Amino acid sequence: MHIASFAGVQDAARQIAGHAVRTPLIESPALNERLGGRVLMKTETLQLAGAFKFRGAYNRISRLTEAERARGVVAYSSGNHAQAVAAAARMVGTTAIIVMPADSPGVKVEGVRRFGGEVRMYDRYTESREAIGEEIAASKGSILVRPFDDPYVIEGQGTIGLEIVDQARAIGAAPLDQLVCGASGGGLIAGINLAMTSLSPHTPVIAVEPRHYNDMQLSIAAGERLTHPPAPGTICDALMTDRPGELTFPINRRVDRVETVSDAEVAEAVRYAFHTLKLVVEPGGAVSLAAVLAGKVETRGRTTAVVLSGGNVDPALFAAIIEDRFTPIA
Repeated sequence: MHIASFAGVQDAARQIAGHAVRTPLIESPALNERLGGRVLMKTETLQLAGAFKFRGAYNRISRLTEAERARGVVAYSSGNHAQAVAAAARMVGTTAIIVMPADSPGVKVEGVRRFGGEVRMYDRYTESREAIGEEIAASKGSILVRPFDDPYVIEGQGTIGLEIVDQARAIGAAPLDQLVCGASGGGLIAGINLAMTSLSPHTPVIAVEPRHYNDMQLSIAAGERLTHPPAPGTICDALMTDRPGELTFPINRRVDRVETVSDAEVAEAVRYAFHTLKLVVEPGGAVSLAAVLAGKVETRGRTTAVVLSGGNVDPALFAAIIEDRFTPIA
């Protein structure tokens, strides 16, 4: 059985080279001045399919045998993993069926179809996406590509950590004082933790979740995987998993701490990214920026890496946020 490791992250970097984008690590004088330190932003908004998810999806799907490619792949996702799987499947010459919640942002559903994926809708409140995905995979003999609980997916996401450390060194910003990253099922931050443990072990990794979807925070505190209480909804549609992954949680017990941000704080980060940084960042991709802007993470006199994990935002929601017409649920 393959187990996610730092060696696997290094192998993933070789596997995705020439296919995934080596995204820029950028900084803004305005943001540095506001926060009193150096803030280095990893812009996965510029990744193929608009989010970090392509790294893990391609690392997994590109390893399929010829017989497996003939049977196609299945995935379940609210959008970013969905688009990534569809894009990777098309690149390696296989088909993809994606199980998506009926309330997924239209831009993400359209993205899946644009990459040639077939979409199957479900009700996230009454149906199990895992059960639907497994049923389709079993009936068709397809390969199920899980969004985070897959060692190859975790290792693919970990290539972000490799790049951040390398790019920070190149601009004289290493070692990093801290790294801030959003978390849901935990695949992204698990991969980054694998990389940072080997490359920059003294750099704290801080996870950030939406306020009412704080299952990682609860789980880290309890030392076991827990589900968050019933939640009122969030604009961070990419971060609505109800508990940490089975494979990701043991890796993510390394995190220094978990902070949470409100929808209002996330909206402010999306606005700031657009108006000041000239970046389009989706709410779920902006939680780490929200945490530093809201003072949840001390940045004064420090060098902080922040992962902007995706930019696939619904146009209507984006317009409401940047025009300050958005009213948070809670």
